[in-house]
Amino acid sequence: MPTPPSPYRTTMYALPKAPLSYAQQIETPDEAKLATFVYGTLAAQGTPVLALHGNGGSHSTFCAVIERLVAAGLAVVAFDARAQGQSTRGAAPLTYEQMAADAIAVLDHLGIQRAHVVGHSDGGIEALLLARDYPERVASIMAGGANLTPEGVIEEPDWDIQGSISLNRAWAGYWSNPDNLRQAQSSGIDATLLFPSVEDAGLSAELLQLMLDEPHIDAASLATIACPTCVLVGEHDCITQEETHAIANAIPGARLVVVPNVGHSLPRQAPDAVALQVLTNVLLARLMTH
Repeated sequence: MPTPPSPYRTTMYALPKAPLSYAQQIETPDEAKLATFVYGTLAAQGTPVLALHGNGGSHSTFCAVIERLVAAGLAVVAFDARAQGQSTRGAAPLTYEQMAADAIAVLDHLGIQRAHVVGHSDGGIEALLLARDYPERVASIMAGGANLTPEGVIEEPDWDIQGSISLNRAWAGYWSNPDNLRQAQSSGIDATLLFPSVEDAGLSAELLQLMLDEPHIDAASLATIACPTCVLVGEHDCITQEETHAIANAIPGARLVVVPNVGHSLPRQAPDAVALQVLTNVLLARLMTH
């Protein structure tokens, strides 16, 4: 039996303490099922907010932020990205462009024409792609802890991403072997009770590999973004300053906000700061339409 991989996929799943008006799985053309939630009431509360979480997480990353936005009178749409949370993998290649397309599919299914987008980490990357590639669907964006290239992420000393990928693949490979399963069963081990499962370990490896391979976004391509934009980053974030400034400088009129005394987990560590910037974007978007 191999050494278990370092835990990566979160097992904590909590729903925000805000009025829930919708909770369904939305199926995509490639048969991914996206667990989708609406907090507050659509239509009655104007242009909603769309929340996009980071790699390996779920929409519960935004619990405290969602609670604050709904209390401020906004409806929030949040879904677990494919292969994460309570959503399934589907057959399409796992890319940030695909996840941005998934966000559009969710909006289409709910009949939403435009949304204020708040994204964190991978979700921040997707927010940039949405504003660039689907400008008519985006009222504003807050991109937190986003990067343009794999090199824009500073790998922390206690987190060996490539090592975690290898361990997850080794685990999945070991428990996919029928001989190993029979040997474990004869020793009194029911492999179905082990964590992570073969599927979870494989998905973890694929999601981590995505971070090493992508994104590859030309900063100059972001110059077409015309909606109110906030580039948010923690003072001790794992995103390089050069990449953060490249994003903010590329987008006309973008606000760069550095949250003091926090790292990369902005929605959990600084929900008030995240909510404030989303609300500021909402106000700026309203002023632009008058």
